[in-house]
Amino acid sequence: MRRRLRLTRRQIERISRTATLGGLFLSFFKLGLVGFGGSIAVLAPLRTLTVRKRRWLTDSEFVEVVALAQSLPGTSAGNSVTCIGLRLRGWRGAAVSLTGFIMPSMLIMIVLAIIYKHISTFSGTERFFHGLNGAVVAVILVTGWRVGRSVLTKRWQWFVAVLAFLAVAILEATVLEVVFAAGLIGIYIDSFGEKQLRRLRDLRSLVDRRRTRVRARLVRQRRVRKPHFFDRDISDSVNERDTENKTAEDGRGRESAEERQESKTFRSVSMLAVGMPVLAKLGLLIALSGIFFRLGSVTFGGGLVMLPLMETEIVDTHHWLTHQEFADATALGQITPGPVLITATFVGYRVAGTLGALVTTISIFLPAFLMTIAAASSLRRFRSNEQVQSFLRGIAPAVVGLLFAAALSVGRAGIHTWMGASIMLVAMFVLIRFRPNAFWVILGAGVVRFLLGLLWS
Repeated sequence: MRRRLRLTRRQIERISRTATLGGLFLSFFKLGLVGFGGSIAVLAPLRTLTVRKRRWLTDSEFVEVVALAQSLPGTSAGNSVTCIGLRLRGWRGAAVSLTGFIMPSMLIMIVLAIIYKHISTFSGTERFFHGLNGAVVAVILVTGWRVGRSVLTKRWQWFVAVLAFLAVAILEATVLEVVFAAGLIGIYIDSFGEKQLRRLRDLRSLVDRRRTRVRARLVRQRRVRKPHFFDRDISDSVNERDTENKTAEDGRGRESAEERQESKTFRSVSMLAVGMPVLAKLGLLIALSGIFFRLGSVTFGGGLVMLPLMETEIVDTHHWLTHQEFADATALGQITPGPVLITATFVGYRVAGTLGALVTTISIFLPAFLMTIAAASSLRRFRSNEQVQSFLRGIAPAVVGLLFAAALSVGRAGIHTWMGASIMLVAMFVLIRFRPNAFWVILGAGVVRFLLGLLWS
């Protein structure tokens, strides 16, 4: 009997370690259901699942996966899940794993968006979200501070971080512009910084050579023969003759064309009246998809970085949400499990219903999914490419500045009183001193603000 039990147990362990598509979906669905605290907090249970329980990866392989995931846009947890699924079952495993991971948070966010639509008029809801917003700002500031301590080790990195903050907060630059500018600075400093002295010595000879080339080019341009006026007259007369012939032909076919046009116009108007709502909905979904696909392509450093750009697109440009509604959406994205990028689901539901929530969720995760598959397929070449690593090292300090810009953006919209500022400061102290899960800090801040509102009123 004991021997049979041992054999049965070994068979069960062997089956559990076999990475089927259904097993990947259920495993990462459970992880996404309990993954509170952001992407960094999810990495610990992800390692427990894939290394200790299922033994799909070794510790060294897991570290390699996380390092690659953090080098790509999107969230580190979502990219890690995609990379693990790709290693185990190819692109199908990657798609199934990421779908299982983000589905719980997407469904929860849709439910919260429905509830928010019905309770946003209650007096206590405003106080509750006021507390949530204060704690969210604290979480973003503490995250930026912690990232900055490990990233900002050189003077040029401090300059990049400050310039990134000023570019977004004051000059209203887009995250895309800041990210690519910072990456180019990283390439310049890492790859060309040591060669500047030698280039300065050769600068005078380079200028002389270019001056000589410009002079030679100007001499050649002066020698080019200009077209004679007689040639222009001939070409103009030919063009006039062609125009007259074409006008005569158009006049002969105009009468029959007008008759056909009348019947076509009637059919077009009737079809347009029937399909106008469908076309309007389709255009709205295409606009949402384009915006969030672009956001997902430049979201380096986690979902908090893309908040200023998302607010600019959703609130300032298209006026789909108010500043207060966007701040509330950010707070809900913090207290739901899974990555903060799931805030896109709330925005999509508020703009275009359930279909809009689905479109925005897919669009914001799709760029990182495709880039992760491409990078993981050639992992060694990607990690050893000096230009790519220099680009990423330039982005790292810019992420710090973007985090502080995101905190300023959310704070402007969500903190309006001294009580909200006090909650933010207390939440920052708790997060730095005791290092709890951010979910409990944010939820607790909302409850405390709601109770203080009852006592003060």
